[in-house]
Amino acid sequence: MVPKIMKQGTLTPWFYLAAAIIIMFVFIVYPTINTVILSLKDKTGTHSAAVDCTPGEPCWGMFENYRYALTNQDMLQALRNNALWILLTVPGTVGAGLMFAVLTDRVRYEKLAKTIVFLPMAISFVGASIIWRFVYYLEAGGGPQIGVLNAIITALGGQPIAWLTNKSWIVNNISLWVVWIWLWAGFCMTILSAALRGVPTELLEAARVDGATEWQVFWRIMFPIILPTITVVATTMTINVLKVFDIVFVMTNGLNGTEVIANRMFKFIVTNQGRSMAIAVLLIILTIPIMIINVRRFREQEMIR
Repeated sequence: MVPKIMKQGTLTPWFYLAAAIIIMFVFIVYPTINTVILSLKDKTGTHSAAVDCTPGEPCWGMFENYRYALTNQDMLQALRNNALWILLTVPGTVGAGLMFAVLTDRVRYEKLAKTIVFLPMAISFVGASIIWRFVYYLEAGGGPQIGVLNAIITALGGQPIAWLTNKSWIVNNISLWVVWIWLWAGFCMTILSAALRGVPTELLEAARVDGATEWQVFWRIMFPIILPTITVVATTMTINVLKVFDIVFVMTNGLNGTEVIANRMFKFIVTNQGRSMAIAVLLIILTIPIMIINVRRFREQEMIR
């Protein structure tokens, strides 16, 4: 029999959750609802977005800001670039992190090696972007190259390359992707290294005794075991890539074919709030499926446990 003092009414659990619910409502639910409402307004935030329609051109009425977000050429370029960021930087970052996790576990000075790889995460993204601007810097008019990368290229007899202002938009974007991978590889390495430590040593030793090579041990034993962790890290990186802003803003400001969704949203935050909010809602919608995948995977793991 449960003592009377231990019995709780149906409302008691809600009192424990009240603080968390209030915080979520104030800082998540209300701002999200307000963002959706503002996305249906004009640039002043007082009238319907329909007032911004141009006579003789397509108009979506109160959803005019969403028409811009889905049909404007600059926005389409931003959507294309974000898609490329996901397709190329996410595998690149997770792959680099996994490689560092495996290799640093095998060196004598493991802690030092991991510290060096993780060190870029200690730098603010704005600071890292400024550092890499000087790495890529190209002196106009063929003057002395103070950028480290071009200085090396010219010292070897090559011609300096405009890494951030190139005629090829893909070169400009690759330059940004390198910075992203450099920054986030250490984070991925830390998570994946912890997952690798959870692989039973008995399995590894048994495989090696049976004559398996290190390559076979990794792909047939270690990789399948840490695959759930790799998936979580990959989805986390995907969400971060969708929100990428600081690197692009500092290094190119979206010029020369490097525009992304978050940077496009920032450009309208003062001049056209409704349009900026519509882009923010689009960003939220793109993020939701990835969050659902993560939640489902967490539930599956809990059921297995």
